[in-house]
Amino acid sequence: MTERKPRKDAERNRAAVLAAADDLFARGANPESVTMADIAVAAGVGKATLFRAFGDRTGLIQTLYQARLDPIKEAVEEGPPPLGPGTPPLRRVPALLDAVLCFKLDNRHLALALEKTGSDSPYRAEHYRRWHGTLQAVLEQIPGLADSGFTAHALLAATRADLVEHLIGEHTPREQMRADLAAFTARVLSGDGRATG
Repeated sequence: MTERKPRKDAERNRAAVLAAADDLFARGANPESVTMADIAVAAGVGKATLFRAFGDRTGLIQTLYQARLDPIKEAVEEGPPPLGPGTPPLRRVPALLDAVLCFKLDNRHLALALEKTGSDSPYRAEHYRRWHGTLQAVLEQIPGLADSGFTAHALLAATRADLVEHLIGEHTPREQMRADLAAFTARVLSGDGRATG
């Protein structure tokens, strides 16, 4: 019984930290301005608790981002069409990209914070490698498509959080962004990315 109380406290603290961080990133104009000290105060925990639980600010952001991403990851890995593995590739690629874009729109404060951590290349981040690997594998199923690895990078570039933020700043409506991405993806899949020789 004595072992369960610290565990409950740790779980409660973790939930409070994630909720506080989420709120601070959502309200802040600049993700870089949110500090570990700000999060600790908002969550009502000591700064040392944050560092013990998450390692550093990037680790905290990654944990929060991953918690939000898990339902989509499950849909991609095991779900029904259009995201799931049984979907024909020409239908699945646009659905995967739309899911990434919608996730970034719905979680733009977190996505932007994660891209701006600056601790490493965004292309080495686990969530990016997973999206790229999934997309590349699906693109490889399309006959005649040239260089699925590069094509996956190029398509994912259209969903970067900084681009999404820029388009929002230009007052581009959500549905317009989705339509533009779908049209761009269709062009790539219909001929622009095909091998010519």
